[in-house]
Parts: sequence; C-alpha cells; structure tokens
Amino acid sequence: MDTKVQNQAAIGVLWLAGLSILGLLVVFLGYILYKGLPILSLAFVLGKSSDMMAGGGVGAQWFNSFYMLAISLGISLPVALGAGIYLAEYAKETKLTKCIRLSVESLATVPSIVLGLFGMILFVHVMDLGFSIIGGALTLVLLNLPLLVRVTEEAIRTVPKSYKEASLALGATKLQTVLRVILPEALPGIITGITLTAGRALGETAILIFTAGTTVSRHMFDFDVMAGGETLAVHLWYLMSTGLVPDRELIADGIGALLILTILIGNILLMLPVKLWLKQRGR
Repeated sequence: MDTKVQNQAAIGVLWLAGLSILGLLVVFLGYILYKGLPILSLAFVLGKSSDMMAGGGVGAQWFNSFYMLAISLGISLPVALGAGIYLAEYAKETKLTKCIRLSVESLATVPSIVLGLFGMILFVHVMDLGFSIIGGALTLVLLNLPLLVRVTEEAIRTVPKSYKEASLALGATKLQTVLRVILPEALPGIITGITLTAGRALGETAILIFTAGTTVSRHMFDFDVMAGGETLAVHLWYLMSTGLVPDRELIADGIGALLILTILIGNILLMLPVKLWLKQRGR
C-alpha cells in the first residue's frame, strides 16, 4: 500500500476514534440533561430534602458538596504544590525521592472505598469526629493529594529550561525563579489538575458514605464542620438504594443534571481567567 494512502487511512481512524468519544460524551450528557433539566428550579436547588414526602430539594446537599470540596482543597493544595515543587526543582534523584514518587503513585491507585474505610477508622472512630463534614473533607484530602502532586510536578517539568536559566542569569534566586517564572508558566497545567481533582471529589460517594454519612444538618447552609455531610452524589446513591421518597427518580434525575452543570460551570470559571491571562501575555 502506498505510504500516502496509509497515512490518510491512519488519520481517518484517529478522527473516527475521536469523533466516537465525542459522540458518546454528547449522548451521555445530553440524556442526563434531557431528563434532569425540567426538574431543576430554585426551590429544588435551594430547598430542604425530604425523607418521606414528595417535592423535596437538595439545598443542604449542594452546599455540603462545595463546603467539603473547599475544605479538602484548602488543605491539600498547599501540600501538593509544595511537594510538586520540591520533586521537580529541589529533590535529587535519590532513593528517598524514588520512594516518595512510588508512595504518591501507590496512593493514587488505592480504591476509593478503601480510603473510605481508612477514613472511617481513623477520623470517625479513633479521632471521634463522627460522620461529619470535617471527617469527609480530611478523607478527600487523601484522594486529592496524589493527583495534585503528580500534576504539579509534571506541569513544572514542562516549563522550558531556558526560562529558568535566563532568570538565574539575571541574578534571581532559586526561590524567586520558582515563584515568578516557573509557577506562572506552569499555572495552566496546575489549574487543569485542580479542575480534574474537583470534579472527581464532587462525584465521590464511597469515601463520603463511610466518613461524612447520609444525613445533613437541620439548619440550611450550616458551616459547622461537625454537622452531617451528605453531598449530592451520596444523596443520589441513598435515594436510589434505600430512599422512600415517592418521587425519588425525579429527584435523582435533577441531581444528575445539577452535578453535570456544577462541574461544567466550575471548570469554565477556573479555566476562563487562565485563558484570559495567557492571552494578555501573548500566548
């Protein structure tokens, strides 16, 4: 077969694979939104849930999802950024750094249900935090850290070495080079990692069932970290497994659509400022 024909055939196969994935995504999201968008309303999104009566909302669960995500990212981001910078810029290739990388990669492969059981033993029972927002958030930190560390390290390593050498040649210190040259250039990759981590955490169920529980506070938008921490994803699981609400399928459809919209809008809000910042810098 002619080389040009082979090249065209390979390009066609790759296009077909890409369009197939895109088609599956469109069908998947379209079906969820088609079923769930008619359910969404202000009363549904901000209203209180019901255990027995129809017409309940998901306001407390929606708030818990964001609140727990904010706490977990607030704890894991500084640690992950520090570890990623250390591994990429300061650490030498020793047995210790190899052990750290192996530990991070091993933690990333642990099933979430195992992390949930570990969190239940440590945070719920040993530390006596009970089924609470803080217990779920601390366990989510274990889920977030491996991905954030690896993404940060890889994003920093993609920055051209010439940028670092030019900064050092102009008299900047190593810390100044990292903070003012390397990190700004690696920011798009780091933000991408944060969006992936946030989306994964928002949709997590196994970890939170064992640590945050399946109940919410009696007060709407309760900032008490010891309150019940049921999230949207956990509420969806609870409704379709043991829920007694007559309209549970409608509520489940609404939760699915709300989760999709929340993740999409969150990604846009995180990525748009980065795109505008890169455009201003001429990239």
